[in-house]
Amino acid sequence: MKNCIKKICCSLALLGTTVPGSALAYDLPPVNLGLTSFLDGAPPAGPGLYFQEYVMYYSADSLKDGNGNDIPLPGPKLDNWLSLSQLIYQSDKAVLLDGKLGVNCMIPLVSLDFSPTITGLQDNGTGFGDLLIGPFLQWDPVMGTNGPRFMHRIELQMIFPTGKYNDDRALNPGSNFFSFNPYWAGTFFMTPQWTASWRLHYLWNGKNDQPNIHTFPGAEDTQAGQAIHANLSSDYEVIPNTLRLGVNAYYLDQITDTKMDGHNVSGRQEKVLGIGPGGVYHFSPDNHLFVNVYFESAVENRTDGERINVRYVHHF
Repeated sequence: MKNCIKKICCSLALLGTTVPGSALAYDLPPVNLGLTSFLDGAPPAGPGLYFQEYVMYYSADSLKDGNGNDIPLPGPKLDNWLSLSQLIYQSDKAVLLDGKLGVNCMIPLVSLDFSPTITGLQDNGTGFGDLLIGPFLQWDPVMGTNGPRFMHRIELQMIFPTGKYNDDRALNPGSNFFSFNPYWAGTFFMTPQWTASWRLHYLWNGKNDQPNIHTFPGAEDTQAGQAIHANLSSDYEVIPNTLRLGVNAYYLDQITDTKMDGHNVSGRQEKVLGIGPGGVYHFSPDNHLFVNVYFESAVENRTDGERINVRYVHHF
């Protein structure tokens, strides 16, 4: 049993959940995996102030190693709830290359429940996750004969280590390190009814000066590797100006090794693919409801599960 626990703890590091994406990761911080999807290239009602509320439920009963095989832990079960509140402001004044300046602020409340209870694999319960702030440039839609053809945005997201964290717990609401997570989002209208959207991220992580004491015993600091991740979706308008249905997906790939005290630690790079159905219901030009479901596959060094996201958008 001791050898089994040691193997697991060497495979799991800093399991944590915070924002945009609230993904439960081994080394990487949680990021936006599937929280955003359809019509992502622009706010739905143009410039102004927006409030968005996300509710996500993630469930997993499998922990994967670097080869995509189950880690031998009897009956693992993870339940992860996320409530994420977001404020967005976009101005109506072009400041750079005709892009209009805006700012995004997000704060998550996270609930974690992992079983069985084993020293080194305990969760840190419920608490606030890390604060995310991101200035962005939003460009006006490129118009065609029958409406918009293309719209896009660039945001310089920053994740600040403000969330609840304990180096004795494997699963934490906060990550305890700064991350830079910029992205480019766009939507292309193949027809007025049929769209394809994407959000392409790059992730850089700073050092954690209080790493998990069970995974990295004696370490002064750790640094999660760099990664790329993306949300992809395509939808079709089935009820004019009211309902769009489609397919949504996310993908994450860690491209550099995690470091411990400045030295690379091989065999820890993460990967996951999630695909499922989704839709968006437009109550009015100022109120919108998104629902997305994902089933994960091709998982390496992460939990393997399913997630459901619900997002409500209001434009003041």
